[in-house]
Amino acid sequence: MSKINDLIKKLCPKGIVFKSIDSVADLYYGKGNNIPKDGGEYPVYGCYGIVSSTSTFNNEDTPIVGHIGSAGKVSWGAGKHYVTYNGTICNPKDKNELNSRYLYHVLLDLHLENYVKGSQPFLSSSDFGPIKIAIPPLEVQEEIVKILDKFGELEAELEAELEARKSQYEFWRGQLLNNNKYEKVKIKDITYKVSSGKCSNRSERGLYPVYGSTGIIARTDEYLFDTEKLLVARVGANAGYVHIASGKYNVTDNTLIVDLKENIDLKFMYYYLQNFNLNQLAKGGGQPLITGGQIKELDITLPPIQEQKRISNILDKFDKLINDISEGLPAEIELRRKQYEYYRNKLLSFEEV
Repeated sequence: MSKINDLIKKLCPKGIVFKSIDSVADLYYGKGNNIPKDGGEYPVYGCYGIVSSTSTFNNEDTPIVGHIGSAGKVSWGAGKHYVTYNGTICNPKDKNELNSRYLYHVLLDLHLENYVKGSQPFLSSSDFGPIKIAIPPLEVQEEIVKILDKFGELEAELEAELEARKSQYEFWRGQLLNNNKYEKVKIKDITYKVSSGKCSNRSERGLYPVYGSTGIIARTDEYLFDTEKLLVARVGANAGYVHIASGKYNVTDNTLIVDLKENIDLKFMYYYLQNFNLNQLAKGGGQPLITGGQIKELDITLPPIQEQKRISNILDKFDKLINDISEGLPAEIELRRKQYEYYRNKLLSFEEV
């Protein structure tokens, strides 16, 4: 920060020149409505991020702004790459005046999603082209890029670590849950029943939560359950999603309730059902569906209750590390992201001439 301040005092003591984006950068759409998928060496960018790869390229090292779909989202096109019509290429007119990577950080700081229009999200280059941005001397831009890119590198390292831990978690979950020395039973043998919820009286207010396919979706003044139970989404795109309901609550009819017998550890079964990837059981095109009958017929390897608890305790620690947004790696990634946003805003706030 002090080096940047010194450079500004030295190179532009009276303030920074501001110019419209479209006066310092060429803004134009990528090519073609269809995504090339011939598997070449160059990544293909759509409205946000890499969507495929191809053997040709039409851009190199520039920011890309989504203008259809994920409109307003900004991605960095690294190296040679191909951009589809869904992305707006933002190419500096003069690299001696405007650093491409500096422009990328500036575009992120503008929160262009706030400029999106229409029921079908759309952002034209004419919507953000007239926005004025600070154009400090190139030395200042390059120093800012060094600082902000460092934050990005730290976040990327943490995200890579998270992906590695997820793979490790899935491997050990499979190893721990599928031990052939224990007998196999069907889920119907260890449950009283697997049935749909029935709550239809729900609103935004009420004393008790109502669980749907993805968690708590509403409130009600009437509860039907007051013990922990496993829930499985049975309808729609989330069919097969497994979660746990606790406290006093009710359940909608698009969710299955797995009512376990005694001497079955609920957390052990939670991880076991997750390991099945139940979404693969869903049938139907427009409205995928999982039935209680399908779940009851699944085979599981069932160890004694103490071993079930030992396994679930191990998996709890893994789960906290890779999924907990208040602890573990996701919390660390979120902290780094907030730090980056804070310093980005601070570094890109200039006094205009």
